[in-house]
Amino acid sequence: MFDAVLVANRGEIAVRVIRTLRRLGIRSVAVYSDADADARHVREADTAVRLGPAEAARSYLSIPDVVRAAVESGAQAVHPGYGFLAENAAFAQACADAGLVFVGPPASAIDAMGDKIRAKATVSAAGVPVVPGKSDVDDFAAAAAEVGYPVLLKPSAGGGGKGMRLVTEPAQLAAAVESAQREARGAFGDDRLLLERFVESPRHIEIQVLADAHGNVVHLAERECSLQRRHQKIVEEAPSVLLDGDTRARMGAAAVEAARSVGYVGAGTVEFIVSSADPGEFFFMEMNTRLQVEHPVTELVTGIDLVEWQLRVAAGEPLTLRQEDVRLDGHAVEARVYAEDPARGFVPTGGTVLRLAEPCGDHVRVDSGLREGTQVGSNYDPMLAKVVAWGPDRASALHRLDRALAETAVLGVHTNVAFLRALVTDDDVRVGRLDTGLVERKLESLTSSGVPDDVFVAAALDRLIGLYPQSPGAGPWDVPSGWRLGTSASVTFRLRAEQDETLVRVEGSPGRALVTIGDGEPVEAAAERVDHGLAVHCGGRYRRYLRAEAPDGTLWLARDGLGVAIGERPNLLASHAENVDAGPVTSPMPGTVLVVKAAPGDVVSAGTPLLVVEAMKMEHTITAPVDGVVTELHVQAGQQVALDEPLALVTPEEQRP
Repeated sequence: MFDAVLVANRGEIAVRVIRTLRRLGIRSVAVYSDADADARHVREADTAVRLGPAEAARSYLSIPDVVRAAVESGAQAVHPGYGFLAENAAFAQACADAGLVFVGPPASAIDAMGDKIRAKATVSAAGVPVVPGKSDVDDFAAAAAEVGYPVLLKPSAGGGGKGMRLVTEPAQLAAAVESAQREARGAFGDDRLLLERFVESPRHIEIQVLADAHGNVVHLAERECSLQRRHQKIVEEAPSVLLDGDTRARMGAAAVEAARSVGYVGAGTVEFIVSSADPGEFFFMEMNTRLQVEHPVTELVTGIDLVEWQLRVAAGEPLTLRQEDVRLDGHAVEARVYAEDPARGFVPTGGTVLRLAEPCGDHVRVDSGLREGTQVGSNYDPMLAKVVAWGPDRASALHRLDRALAETAVLGVHTNVAFLRALVTDDDVRVGRLDTGLVERKLESLTSSGVPDDVFVAAALDRLIGLYPQSPGAGPWDVPSGWRLGTSASVTFRLRAEQDETLVRVEGSPGRALVTIGDGEPVEAAAERVDHGLAVHCGGRYRRYLRAEAPDGTLWLARDGLGVAIGERPNLLASHAENVDAGPVTSPMPGTVLVVKAAPGDVVSAGTPLLVVEAMKMEHTITAPVDGVVTELHVQAGQQVALDEPLALVTPEEQRP
């Protein structure tokens, strides 16, 4: 076994790999960009090496810098995690050339499976069923017509759902090809596309495989990954409720043959698409030649540490597992916590983690790269952590995951935790009636916006606590009670949270008050700050909120998986000072302006694309909010922009001077 291993990654996967290295007594070496100098994975490793600025070319994607860090630190092997260089054949070869062991498959296997066109041909020759489609496409219109709509465009290189586009009719094809090629070129440096038939009501099921250098290959059964949005997995589980024992065995055997066909070594995943209407029919999609994000659910139901076996296989040890030794115990479900705002179309978010609460307890696992003080920016993938729960059956695992998510809070950064709770408690999800389109169909109900009144009550009482003097013996003139001779008046707060703004009137003290929200009826309430939190009695109910205050005065409150940022406006009318009919265009996320499609003076209609902003390797098209003329344009391609930064102004024609 190795004495020292460099982890060529960051965030939660780096922390997770370091955990196994520590258990095995292997010295861990972390690498970091300047943006991650104080990150959790840096603190938890035995030693860490700086790579340089946060720009991708100078940090985690720089093969020379990563290899140099491994050699100079005395590491014998490099674990790539997932993302970045994990599926880069040139990196695997560079490690070998430097005398380092790459903890993964040989470069030839990465190369064979990394190109989806070659991969389909290779596994098809080995007898693995593949989805009908076309590769090396010159005429996309003709290819789509031959395969039949709907079709799916997929980059030949790369993975993770980036660059994939679903096209349901010919009129959409040209724009989808242009967008898919641009995103693929930016993400993978290769804009070749594969065109496949889109399987209706598909389910995404993948098989975990393990292979050693001695010819042994086993599979560890399946994971269901059908709960997705924009081809990005959200919730994963093992095993799948769709498969019976016979189908599981056939898919497992097909995955083993796919791995054998390229001389695979290490841990890998063979992904299949399965028809909901005919679970016995499955098609190969791709093979991920690395550890998967969702590997914890397999670990929880098999009891096998996949990272440990990656290391053992890389060190030359043979597998001691036989196929008949693999047993599935219970059920496990994983939810991915992202820095994104579901209420604003899931745009990536950012900020400083002011307060952090992560669940714990029996059969709950959290893989996280977070700590209080972490800066979440737009340089890297928005996934922050994974919350995983095990149960003796699927229903208990889902229930335990829901309770674990209720205990999760990341104050200072908008996340998707409340959305995850809505998803895992959805009726169709609970009974296992899944497909890859479920999330999109139910998006409105899963992302219902609106801040509960109790949060505004809690925020107003917290503001009131902050206004009260801390010294004893304060007189009536020292407290903000609105006291007048013979009577008292309410204190008024104008609060804004998410897209909601309301007037809150409080009469009394924080310990005993009447609180009125807008035109509603007053309710009795009381609050006190306790242990980084706020305890509130309101309307006969008691609630406990995790609390944090940002340097700009924004109050963050969280309860039951819901995290809300509340600001106070000194003048309710100030936000309406601009002409309400004008169309200011602001950035919905921190990121980089990739494309500017409009110019001052252009006449546009509502919905016309104006700019494309890239954040965390994802493109977001910004459109005109109203019909009119582009009268202001504040940015250019390549410019960094902040959340809510003004980008342009569209003025209705009748309002122009």
